[in-house]
This record gives sequence, structure tokens and C-alpha cells, in this order.
Amino acid sequence: MATSFLERLKIPHVFILLLGMVLFCSILTYVIPSGEYKRETRQIEGSTRTVVVPDTYQEKEKNITLSGIFMEEAVEGKASPVSFQQFLSAIPRGMEKSADIIFFIFIIGGVLGILQHTGMVIAVIQKMLKEFGDNTIALTIVLMIAIAIGSSTLGMGEEFIPLVPLFLIISREMGYDRIFGLSIIILASFVGFAAATTNPFTVNIAQGIAELPLNGTLPYRILFLVVCLTISIAYLLRYGAKIKKDPASSLLKGEDFKAEEIDFEEIELKGTHVATLVVCVVIFAGILLAVNYKGWWMAEMSGGFILMGIAAVLISRMPMDEAAKSFVKGMDEMVVAALVVGFARGIEVVLQDGQVMDTLIYSAASVLRNFPNYVAAEGMLIFQSMLNFLVPSGSGQAAVTMPLMAPLADVLGITRQTAVFAFTCGDGFSNAIIPTSGVLMAMLSLAKIPYTAWLRFMFPLFVILMVMAGIFLAISVFFPSVWSW
Repeated sequence: MATSFLERLKIPHVFILLLGMVLFCSILTYVIPSGEYKRETRQIEGSTRTVVVPDTYQEKEKNITLSGIFMEEAVEGKASPVSFQQFLSAIPRGMEKSADIIFFIFIIGGVLGILQHTGMVIAVIQKMLKEFGDNTIALTIVLMIAIAIGSSTLGMGEEFIPLVPLFLIISREMGYDRIFGLSIIILASFVGFAAATTNPFTVNIAQGIAELPLNGTLPYRILFLVVCLTISIAYLLRYGAKIKKDPASSLLKGEDFKAEEIDFEEIELKGTHVATLVVCVVIFAGILLAVNYKGWWMAEMSGGFILMGIAAVLISRMPMDEAAKSFVKGMDEMVVAALVVGFARGIEVVLQDGQVMDTLIYSAASVLRNFPNYVAAEGMLIFQSMLNFLVPSGSGQAAVTMPLMAPLADVLGITRQTAVFAFTCGDGFSNAIIPTSGVLMAMLSLAKIPYTAWLRFMFPLFVILMVMAGIFLAISVFFPSVWSW
């Protein structure tokens, strides 16, 4: 029944979809009561974070006037619903707030364009496919494990967006469809993000806010990662086996994957390709280490990738004009993917304009207080998943919710680590299905996969993974010693 509904459902272009959601949330600011928590600035993990102060929520009277419907009208001490002017500027302001991520995507795309022009990328992929031969299962497992580790330990997510075309090539050469190729990235990265073994952008921030020791829960989280990644790999391989047996069983049936413009010529792996690969891997490893130990963020990481592009140009002796053209071409391919991130951020912008975000959080916390601890823990998971629809930023969600969920855990008699675990699972898994996730929608745009087709593929696995998260949460409630393994 659900599948039939999704088949009939027609989702508009991603920009239209997100614009509609911004409009809907703008209208909600007239309906949902406004209010806010007091906030304070704290140093968490070497970064300055603005977090809410528990038990300081106060409802605010709404200032609704005819002129305020059309133009922003701020009144001291009152909340103003989103005006038509604020609605129109929400997406540009969302792009401003997401500028670091947007330009990061553009720069990585440009550098990837240079690497592709050197021939190194295609040569390495062809060599990999030859080495694995017909053992596509082993290749899929190796790729997903590597991606999951990067996402779980270093919080890699946006970094994978420009790599989508490469995984489409790999998928096509293995005889699968575009969903299979994209799933290698999405399933592994979002499962890794949910397990969040040492993710500096989610679990470390959440643990810091909750005043917990950092990275002290690795064994239990690693076990969770292994279980969920195994389930995801088995789910994807089962889908791939169905396609191999009957290509018509693809959720993209009727679309000729062979006709995709991602063809490439046979390129022999040369010494310059190997040298370029080695240098890029070393630079990339240095970037990741600097993120963990030097507090690097998007600007510094972008600089590291620019160095990678310069090194590739020098090693391959590429003419400067060709390098510049390749860089521009690579960025051009990232336009939709990058701008989607800003469009999605517009939703959070209007909810903050109307001062209803804190009301949603306060209401959820108030409801959870009325349930037994094991039920409340599952409620935290559901709440964090739903809130992720409105605040798809992991670090932003941690800064808003953890100051409330941590003391709530104390009241309920559960460990704060369990509250953090509910946050990372709710944030990570829901990213794979919510249309407000800039990373997801950017990847779908690059892969040319309709959102409805993706949802038909992903939703059953999402339910399975959420059930597993619920089971692990329940275990941590009844046996809190699992956090001290």
C-alpha cells in the first residue's frame, strides 16, 4: 500500500520542494506559540557554542499586525511571526549561514574536476575493478566499511557529495543501477554518522554539553556500528542481487543506466597517477588529523583541498589553462548540490525568526517527563529524529537539545550517555530520508534519482535501523554499565 502510494506520488524539483517547506514553516509561526530559552556562550571542544539554559523557557506574546504580515516588524518583548519579506529572504539568509559548506562543496568539486582531468581517478577505478574482478560483493563491502569509518570517526558527510559520480561509475561497471551506487555512500556514511564513535561534530559536542567524558563509550558504539553496517550491507547486496537476476526489478526501471553521460575511456595506471594518488591521500589524511587535533573547519579544509589540486597539477604537468577550465567544470557540476544546502537551511531560519523552535523543544521535553525511563528514552530517539527534519545540522541540533535532554535524563533516572546516544541515532538515521537534509538532496540531485524512488528503497531499511537503535537504547537503560565497557 505504501509502495503504491510512493509510486503515484510526484515530488517536484528539490528547490520547489524546499521552498514550499519554508513557506509552510513560515505559516506555522502564526499558529504555534512563540517562546524562547535563555542562552549562554560556552567553550566546548575548543569551539565557542551558544547553548540553551535549562528551565528558562518563557512563552512570548505574538505581535500580529496587518503591516507585519508583509514587512518585518520587530517589537521589543514580543515575538513576530514570519513576514512575507522574511519568507522571501529566508533562503538567501540560509545560504549565508551555510556559506562555509556551500563553498566547501564548490571547491571540492573543482579539485575533483582537476583530478578527473589527470586521468588518475578513472585509472584507479579501472584498476580496482580489475583487481576485484567479478567479486562485486567484496568491493561493495570494502567501500562501505571505509566510508562508514570515515563518517563515524571524523564526521565526514558533505565531503562525500562530489564523489557521487565516481560511485555511479563503479555501480554501472558492476552491473547495478544508480540507486545501488549512491547507496554505497549514503548507507555507509549515515550509519557511521549515527554510530558516531568519535564524530567531533555530533557526539563530542553532545558529550561536551552534557558534561561527559569524551569518547568514553567506544566499545558499545562500535558494536552498534558493526551491527547496523552489517544489516545495511546485507540489505544493499540483496537489492543488487535482485537487479542482477532481473534488471526490471530496479526501482529506476525504464531508465537506461547505460545511457548516462558518465562514460570514460580505458586509461592505463601510470607512475604519475600513483604519485598523484599517494600525495592526495597524504594531504587528505593531514586534513582529517587537523580537523581532530587543530580544530580545522570548512575554510581550512578547503585550503587543504586546494593544495591537493595544486599538487595534482604539478605532478601531472597539466597546463595552467587546462587546470583552470577543469576546476571550473568541476564546480559547475556542483551547483545544484551546493545550493540545496542553503535552501534547506532556510527552514531553520524562519522557525527562529518566528521564535517557535524553542517552543517545539520545550513541548517535547515536557511530554517526555511524564513517561517511564525506558519509554522516555525511545521518545528521545523519536523526538531527535523529528527535530532533525527542522534542524538537519548535527552540531546545531546538539547545541539546542542536549542542554535540555541531559538534565531530563537525570530526572528520568537514565544515564546522560543514553540521551546522547538517542541524539546521535535520531540525527544520523533520519538524514537518510528527510527531504530537508542538504547532503541527501544534493546527492540525489547529482545521481539523478527521484526522491520518491529513493524513499521506496530506503524507508524499509530506515525502520529496521530505528528498531535496532531502539533495542540498543533499551539495553542501555536497563544495563547502564554498557557505557563503561
